[in-house]
Amino acid sequence: MNSKKRILLAPLDWGLGHASRCIPIVWQLEAHGFEVVFAAGGRPLLLLMNEFPKHEFIKLEGYDIRYPKTSNMTLSMLVQSIKIWRSIRKENRLLQQIISDYNIDGVISDNRYGLYSKKVPCIFITHQLHIQSPFFSEWIQSLNYKYIERYESCWIPDFSQHQLSGELTKTELPRVPCQFIGGLSRFKVIEQTESLDILAVLSGPEPQRSIFENLLKKQLLNSKKKALLVLGKTEDNSVKKIGNLKIVGHLNAKELNQAMVNADLVISRSGYSTIMDLAKLNKKAVFVPTPGQTEQLYLGKYFYDQKIAFAMHQNQFDLSIAIEKSRIFSGFTSQEEEVNWKDLLAPFYSE
Repeated sequence: MNSKKRILLAPLDWGLGHASRCIPIVWQLEAHGFEVVFAAGGRPLLLLMNEFPKHEFIKLEGYDIRYPKTSNMTLSMLVQSIKIWRSIRKENRLLQQIISDYNIDGVISDNRYGLYSKKVPCIFITHQLHIQSPFFSEWIQSLNYKYIERYESCWIPDFSQHQLSGELTKTELPRVPCQFIGGLSRFKVIEQTESLDILAVLSGPEPQRSIFENLLKKQLLNSKKKALLVLGKTEDNSVKKIGNLKIVGHLNAKELNQAMVNADLVISRSGYSTIMDLAKLNKKAVFVPTPGQTEQLYLGKYFYDQKIAFAMHQNQFDLSIAIEKSRIFSGFTSQEEEVNWKDLLAPFYSE
């Protein structure tokens, strides 16, 4: 009989970042004697299945959020709020059954608001305690707190001085302890194996992912730079070579780690998980935030203002300008801060 305690780990399905940053958490859980069971859907599910093929997986669909082509994301989210609320309630009901059916001893939810229970300790992961919103900010903040405070504790993937998250984490929850757990990156500092001028990494929900893909393809081809374009499609194993440009559907963690180390410049969204990867590897980057996504817009401006990474709006993106302007930006530098994982995992030991 397996005596290991079983922890359910469930990332949000908006892009691949939430799933990818859960990978180092899996390493810590297993190093401390826990067995990990995954609950996910869509491309995050495929990513985790590719990285951990021998683990147990439960298909748990996401919130089915539709990103607008042009309108503000905040307004779009408000329009879809009833659907999100129903999805949160549904996943909460499903969780109670999952805990019983799969003998779950604890839950770690990366930004999935409905995965709390009185049956077992439940921990919430987020880098957005202070949600950036131009409308109804107090109401959205109150709702955010309301759900997070249903968990036993809140883990913040950043260093205690907020180096990577800025204002996003400079707030306190009155009824739940918040603990900084350092930067979460699945990547390691390794040797360069080849020279690569540009690595372009796509991620996030449609239709903006495809819009940015079409924009990048044309400009990368015209640039004559040696470039690799990663489409962020976990279901796509295709590899194409067009002149100076190599296009791949997806890279596993080891392959993407190597590609990022090899690249002189990384072009990507200003997603938080990507930022943690760039910081880990001391890379230079150009950010193109997802249109209307307030968190990415904030982070793009945050690192632009600090002269760390150049940033451009998608509808103004010009590769030649981005390459030239990026020369005067410093790039990321790695940070170190000791994290006591035994103390962080204490709620699971005590049950």
